[in-house]
Amino acid sequence: MGKVFWTAILFSGLGVVSAVAQDDPKSADFFTHKVQPIFQKNCYRCHGGMNHRGALNIQTRAGMLKGGHDGTVLVPGDASKSLLVRLIRHEGPANDPMPMPSKGAKLSDEDIAVVTKWVNAGALMP
Repeated sequence: MGKVFWTAILFSGLGVVSAVAQDDPKSADFFTHKVQPIFQKNCYRCHGGMNHRGALNIQTRAGMLKGGHDGTVLVPGDASKSLLVRLIRHEGPANDPMPMPSKGAKLSDEDIAVVTKWVNAGALMP
């Protein structure tokens, strides 16, 4: 078989590996392709870039582990103990002034499931 054939097989295989990594919540690609777009659309306006409402920056894992005024929002491996997940589910603490996101409707069940799966898998980020 020719060189072109094997090159095509190699490159098509790389695409498959990349697609598989995007679906594996234990992969940093899962964050990049599945979780980060949710955060960009719904959270970064208040908790990303130069905005850190409540002293919370969710653009980095360190920022989420450090947390904001209420402490850490991320417990890698345990979505039930992660304030981030409780807030997007609208199950936050009774004294919480507002569920997240603060403007607009609650995240879709699908988006909440993606974030929950990511946290339960260890919340890896690139």
